Amino acid sequence: MAYYIIYDGNCNLCVTLVQQLESLDKGKLFNYAPMQDEATLSRFGITSRDCEGGMILIDADNPSRRWQGSEAAEEIGRLLPLGGGLIAAYRGLPGLKWLGDRTYEQIRDNRYSLFGRRDSTYQPVYPIGDCSSGSCGP
Repeated sequence: MAYYIIYDGNCNLCVTLVQQLESLDKGKLFNYAPMQDEATLSRFGITSRDCEGGMILIDADNPSRRWQGSEAAEEIGRLLPLGGGLIAAYRGLPGLKWLGDRTYEQIRDNRYSLFGRRDSTYQPVYPIGDCSSGSCGP
């Protein structure tokens, strides 16, 4: 299985998280594209406006299967080694998911003021490749 992560390549927090995932995963499970890469977004029928809801996770085997915002963050966590149990506990504790969703929204909407904006868009080490060949991986 493989997944594509669409992230804000101008957000310091978002880029730091992508760099951490790149370091852990080494492109085995996840490939990435910044929200500023309109050519890649268009391959998936994603607009800049769609990106306002936060990061997007796409199932590479079934691109219509997608998660966005806090749901994407949870699914990424679930897919990581040992993450499944943590995410299940998080989702199961009363009120914690609601709090997490609201926290994600606040961070998403204030990310530049809270964490800063990069001078240039971060280009991932493991980018989403050319989808025209039938495989969007590297």
